[in-house]
Amino acid sequence: MPSTNELSGIAALSICESLLLAMNDHDLLPESEIVGVLSDAAATHESAIGADGEADVTHRAVASLIRTIIAGGNSVRRR
Repeated sequence: MPSTNELSGIAALSICESLLLAMNDHDLLPESEIVGVLSDAAATHESAIGADGEADVTHRAVASLIRTIIAGGNSVRRR
């Protein structure tokens, strides 16, 4: 069974993706802005790499996950 922290992270990701989809569906944010938000988040983690060994692994994994979300279009309904 995943830990409480893992479950919290999964829940947060699902909520954020749903919010991004809703913002796009209601024309509050265009696709380019949503991709920009995700790119900024990935860049933040990429620039944090180098703090320490464990943090490096975590930041690299988070940045990779965000880049995968961007590539897969999970948070944007491609029109």
